[in-house]
Amino acid sequence: MSPRKIIIDTDPGQDDAVAILLALASPDDLEVLGITAVAGNVPLPLTQKNARIICELAGKSDTLVFAGCDAPMARKLVTAEHVHGKTGLDGPTLPDPTMPLQDEHAVDFIIETLRAQDEGTVTLCPLGPLTNIAVALNRAPDIADRIQEIVLMGGAYFEVGNITPAAEFNIYVDPEAAKVVFACGAPITVMPLDVTHKALVTSERNAAFRDLDTPVGRAVADMTDFFERFDKEKYGSAGAPLHDPCVTAYLIQPDLFSGRHINVE
Repeated sequence: MSPRKIIIDTDPGQDDAVAILLALASPDDLEVLGITAVAGNVPLPLTQKNARIICELAGKSDTLVFAGCDAPMARKLVTAEHVHGKTGLDGPTLPDPTMPLQDEHAVDFIIETLRAQDEGTVTLCPLGPLTNIAVALNRAPDIADRIQEIVLMGGAYFEVGNITPAAEFNIYVDPEAAKVVFACGAPITVMPLDVTHKALVTSERNAAFRDLDTPVGRAVADMTDFFERFDKEKYGSAGAPLHDPCVTAYLIQPDLFSGRHINVE
């Protein structure tokens, strides 16, 4: 079976970094057509830079990285440096990227790729606010029918929110974009906080990352050491939830997850 073709839309973020690393390390399962950056956890100049840093850490400097929207569709950007640090990837010391940022806008890349690939063969994997995806859908409504699936991290159903008592960060930052995406008609699978709060990085698991004694293993351990301090203090849990890697894990091994079809407004 050929690898599943995906576009990762992201606002790195330490947990985004782990999700991207897992995807890039799984070429038998996933073909990463490109990575599109959006403003979210930190502003766009940092998210597009961080995406390239992660690709180089993975030894995948030939990955195409595109910069997208620098603000939500209808409101001011809210960021999350209080969780991810001022760079978005606080924790490890990683060099600035040398691989190029593509000239094309991320939204144009998404539209052109969905039109160029066979219908129903490209999965969109949003890990941050849904701005890039919504703008693409508004600009080119025909692409909705060409999407194989949208697998996204966002929302909170029975779990409390992580930015307000009701709201999860990615949806909170651009709810207008979320409305567009959820109404587009494409098949959608959502990894809400109800799922991601069961995927914890404990001290034992983090030690296993570090004991790999590889650049990626050490960097991931340093990232999650930094990242988990906020959630452990907030929730009193044994470790921090790794939100975004649940998207990649679902694509690789969907039987790890269960869920049901519901209406979302």
